[in-house]
Amino acid sequence: MPHLTSRQVLALVTNYGVEQDELLEPVRHLRDRGAVVTLAAVSRDDVRTLVGDEKPGEAVAPDTTIDEVDPAGFDLLLVPGGTINADSLRQHARAVAVVDAFTSSGRPVAAICHGPWALVEAGRVAGATLTSYPSLATDIRNAGGTWVDEPVVRDGGAGFPLITSRSPRDIPDFLREIDAVLAD
Repeated sequence: MPHLTSRQVLALVTNYGVEQDELLEPVRHLRDRGAVVTLAAVSRDDVRTLVGDEKPGEAVAPDTTIDEVDPAGFDLLLVPGGTINADSLRQHARAVAVVDAFTSSGRPVAAICHGPWALVEAGRVAGATLTSYPSLATDIRNAGGTWVDEPVVRDGGAGFPLITSRSPRDIPDFLREIDAVLAD
């Protein structure tokens, strides 16, 4: 089990519709291993998670807002899914700018389920091989990426380390690859 003390992770979400397990399981996992995880949301209101895009999940307080966060000090960007969350996040200009800041500097991004939509919006999937919830396959291909149906994909083809997974059932594989990237 890797020890991640001093590693800084930024989780980027909207305040409604993030898939509960895709946010909370990675955050708890990383914190348990010593990483500092900062949750940035659109506003300082509670983040209302959902289970299966429809049932109410846990509410969590964000640490900061997307507009206030400086992405420079972080080692990894976590972009969880949830259809509503991901669709809203990719329409938030500052969120897309944060994704671009990570990818342009060569720092790793971990995106699960619908989370890769933010990478598509930022124009950062060209040359990458990645996975996601299957409904994003056409968007990823149209943006120049290669979509595959695998539990987890770790790839550097777009010029930065990219970890992607399809859905909550792939979280153990997703976390294994996040640990490996942060332990490097």
